[in-house]
Amino acid sequence: MSISTHVLDAVSGTPAAGVTVTLFDAGGAVLADGRTDADGRIARLAEDTGAGLHRLRFDTAAWFAERGTPAFYPEVTIAFEIADAAAHHHVPLLLSPYAYSTYRGS
Repeated sequence: MSISTHVLDAVSGTPAAGVTVTLFDAGGAVLADGRTDADGRIARLAEDTGAGLHRLRFDTAAWFAERGTPAFYPEVTIAFEIADAAAHHHVPLLLSPYAYSTYRGS
């Protein structure tokens, strides 16, 4: 099992490079963290975390502040449940200053 993510700046249509992402387990313990690369991706944020509830927290306040862009959401937290611990889980984030969207990727 592995977890990856991809952040896209929905305003410019370009990858959101440099977004800090933290992965938590159900109890709030940090399992992994990283920053998106030039393509807005973290290809292998974590492996073998097991089944159950997980949360990804994206530090959008710092990312928008670096660009001088006021934003409504200082962070985006996505809770998701892993049922198949052997499967890959990709959690993309489409981001703008006043909205965001996510879905189960592949």
